[in-house]
Amino acid sequence: MDDPVITATALRKRNGATRALDGFDLAVPRGAVLALLGPNGAGKTTAVEILATLRRADSGRACVAGFDVAREPDRVRERIGLAGQYAAVDELLTGRANLVMFGRLNGLGAAAARRRADELLERFALTEAAGRRVDGYSGGMRRRLDLAASLTRDPQVLFLDEPTTGLDPRSRNGVWESVRDLVGAGTTVLLTTQYLEEADRLADRIAVLDSGAVIAEGTADELKSRIGGDQIDVVAAGAGDLGAIAAVAARISGASPQVRTDERRVSVAVSVSARIGVLGGILRELDAAGLEVEDIGVRRPTLDDVFLGLTGRAGADAPAGAERHETEEVSA
Repeated sequence: MDDPVITATALRKRNGATRALDGFDLAVPRGAVLALLGPNGAGKTTAVEILATLRRADSGRACVAGFDVAREPDRVRERIGLAGQYAAVDELLTGRANLVMFGRLNGLGAAAARRRADELLERFALTEAAGRRVDGYSGGMRRRLDLAASLTRDPQVLFLDEPTTGLDPRSRNGVWESVRDLVGAGTTVLLTTQYLEEADRLADRIAVLDSGAVIAEGTADELKSRIGGDQIDVVAAGAGDLGAIAAVAARISGASPQVRTDERRVSVAVSVSARIGVLGGILRELDAAGLEVEDIGVRRPTLDDVFLGLTGRAGADAPAGAERHETEEVSA
């Protein structure tokens, strides 16, 4: 990979008896966006904290912007911005006062800190609330203010740990646009997220974590293709028919179906070229067998499907908040 600005090699970290990272490797090229995807407990936040110098790895090596995160943490901190999962702003200060404070802490003079605060308040649609104390802000407003604080000094590298959690669609789009602007100006972004749409919209590449290590890396389309492209979903009218429906799906598709009892759902992978024929064949056999369904359709794989295909886990073990369906126009 040409000119990586973030590198991690064989990072390991224990939290008590738990291996948070277990041979974590990563390389992010300059000016790119890389998304870390993983179920809860996969090690995403631990990786970001180590790369951002907030924690030390037990072993392995990592460099950010050309500096070793363990030996030269101060040099790293001068070049990065960080927004964690929870807003780190002072609730007793106003929005503007928070941003001015962060500006001064980042080495800006008083006048420059005020100018930067006003710029960021406007960018994140917080100008009208700038004079209000943060304890009167909504959760989404606090999140936007925290993101603004991470950009007080234009960072070379920006770490975003689940940056749009709790934001409404309009605010989320605003954050995405700000990230794109930063990347266009040369900033490298490493973000953790549980939203496939967010990775699709922002990331050049996606690294999938499980049990503290990267188990797959590629674009969103590349990761989806690893689990068989499109899928046909059949939702049974009754849980007792799942076995018979799965047998029909297997016979027509020639693939092994996935059965999710809690959703009364049978899913089977299918190629784009074969999906119409397979869908029609399944419908005909279900009708002939008198098996009733609530829904049947072709859909693109989701983040839950990626994790089921890569780790063999889904449901409660998959990322919270992942979109479960991306049903296409082909349905019945």
